[in-house]
Parts: sequence; C-alpha cells; structure tokens
Amino acid sequence: MNPYAQQRLWKYFLLAFALVIAFGSLLYTGYLVKNIKKSERTRAEMWALSMKQITASDDNDFLNYVFTVRDSLSVPAMIVDRQGDIITTKGLDSTKTYIKLPAVPGVKNAKKYDPAYFQGELDAMKSEHAPISLKVFDNDWYVYYHDSFVLTQLKIFPYVQLSVIAIFLLVAYTAFNTSRKSEQNQVWVGLAKETAHQLGTPISSLMAWTELMKEKFNAEDDPLIAEMENDIQRLEIVADRFSKIGSQPVLEGHGVYDVVKDFVDYFKVRVSNKISFEIQGNRTLKAGMNIPLFDWVLENLLKNAVNAIDNTGSIKVEISSGKARSQVYIDITDSGKGIPRSKFETVFQPGYTTRKRGWGLGLSLTRRMVENYHKGQIFVKDSELGKGTTFRIVLKSIKDDT
Repeated sequence: MNPYAQQRLWKYFLLAFALVIAFGSLLYTGYLVKNIKKSERTRAEMWALSMKQITASDDNDFLNYVFTVRDSLSVPAMIVDRQGDIITTKGLDSTKTYIKLPAVPGVKNAKKYDPAYFQGELDAMKSEHAPISLKVFDNDWYVYYHDSFVLTQLKIFPYVQLSVIAIFLLVAYTAFNTSRKSEQNQVWVGLAKETAHQLGTPISSLMAWTELMKEKFNAEDDPLIAEMENDIQRLEIVADRFSKIGSQPVLEGHGVYDVVKDFVDYFKVRVSNKISFEIQGNRTLKAGMNIPLFDWVLENLLKNAVNAIDNTGSIKVEISSGKARSQVYIDITDSGKGIPRSKFETVFQPGYTTRKRGWGLGLSLTRRMVENYHKGQIFVKDSELGKGTTFRIVLKSIKDDT
C-alpha cells in the first residue's frame, strides 16, 4: 500500500472514531435528559396536586404535609386559569418581579408588579413543556414549569463535549501530520544529499575516462565522445539538483521566457515528434530563479504532460504577468487525458500516481521546489477529462532596472 493510501485510511479511521464518540455521547446524554425530565415532571405533578389540596382542605396537619410536598419542587413554576391569568407562582426571580415607579411624594421606593416579566416567563415555560391540568372547584387550572439548571446544562453538554472532542482530534491530527511531514522532510533531504554524494565519484571517473579516450584515440571531435560528455554533464546537473535539496538556494534574476525556452528546446528533441511544443507570451518578464532547480520543475511538468498524451498532441507554455506586473504566470497546457476536479490537490500528494511504474514523487517535489525554494505557487488551473490540463506556476516578478 502506498503512503497516500495509508494516509487516507488514517483519516477515515479518525473520522469513524469521532463519529462513534459523538453518537455514543448523544445517546447517553439523551438517556440522562429523558430520565431527569421524567423526574422533574413527577415533582411538578406532585406540586400541582399539593396546590389543589391546599385550596380544598381545612385540616392543619394535612396542610402542613401538603406544604412540605409543595416545597419539594426546586424549579420555577406557575399556575394559570383557563383564561391565562396567573393564579400563583413559585421560584421566580424576585429582583425582576417589580419595576420601579417615578418618585411619589410620601412614598419610599414606589414599585409595582412587572406584567411583562411574568408573561415572558409563562411563554418560556409553555415552550418547554406541556401543561399539567388540574380541576379545582370546577375550574380548570394549568401548571407550567421551567427545566432545572442541571437539566439545561445537560442539554448543551453533548455539544460542548463534541466541540472539545473535535478540537482534540484536530490538534492531534495537526500534530501528527506536522510530525509526519517533518520526518518525511528529513528523509527526503538525507536521501537527496546522499544520492548527490554517491553520484559524485562515478561522475568524476567518467569525466576522467572520456579525457583519457580523447588523448589515447585522438577522438577530440568524435560524436560518440561528445554525446557521452553531454550525458556526463546531465548527470552533473542531476547531482547538483539533489545537493541543493534541504538548503536555501540562491535565487538570481533571469528572463523567464529565456529560461523556459532553453529547457523546452532541450526537452522536445528527446520525446516523440508526434507531440508539438509552443512557447508564447511576454519576453520581458523577470523573476528570481535557481535555474538547475527550476529546470527540474519544468522537466517534471513536461514529462507529466507527455505521459498524459496517448499518441499525438500538443503542449503549450504561455508566460504572462499578474496585476501591476508583480507576478509572473507560467501556464503549461497539454492536450492529454485530463484530471478529475476532485484530484486537483491529490496529484501533489507524495505517492499519488496513475501510472503502473513510478513512485508518484514528481509533482510533490515540483510543489516543494516552487513553494519552498522559489517562494511561488503551483496548482492545477484548469482541467477537463479527455481534453487536457493546465498547470499554473506563479513567481514573484523582478523589475528590470536597466
């Protein structure tokens, strides 16, 4: 299983784990809420019956018992008649039941009941529970009550708990992902530098052998020797690229069109002549570039474009400027098979490939070189299945002072 598939399975596992916790938490909290609501409903019914007995009994002992039961209700409650008029209340906020009146001569702290407060509380109680009906002296009374503070808190507890779990999972995933990327970066850098070091010895030997062959066989102008030297030079470029990974390369101002054209001219003679190449756009734009590394970027993108074309096709490179010429756009468009929109970001993941052979590292390294080393951006600008794909590179423009 490739690293990309493993990473996707890990994400699914985290999501499934979070869903199990969330579902279990909601079920258990719902069970608790249901039982507490049932208990509070029973207490409210007992309080309602006690109020009924108070109005119907003259027995002092029984009244004492009824008052004891009545006081067992620990939540705010109201009794109203059929017309909605409030008969009695319990447990309301005494600081809000009155409103102050303008100063009256001879009356200290004049105040009166605040009907709006009572009506607001009644409306809130009606929205929380169905009423408890009472029949008192042929009159219909209705008891309304609030949820207790504990029950209210318990209702919102699942959402608080889920938020904490979500934050924990997000932090854990971010920490895991950061640690994993850091480890991958160290592996990439170590592998790249070791590759460059290992290539150094055979390259030096090959250079010495070609010089010896020239002297021994007087083959200074031999085309075969010339091709061997070209290949050795190519190996030197590859080794130089790998040696720069992990280090901050020096960026120098270069004409973007010229750099792109030089590499495309080198590249196009090494692929099928059934694929045509075209370069167009602004020839005056300059950007900070490290040519060995940027050639690697172009090589990976052009190779992908060639692989996306089944037989015959075209590859076009267009160079343009962004707003106020502060950015340089390099669009590489092929007429290949295209990329599904859902894979626009996935193609840059290490290990992702649609080919039977290959490690799926090309575009991952390409993004690393563009973003980390050239402080630019690269993304899939557009793609349509069966018609082709456009990759866009964005670099910071350098003004020409000459």
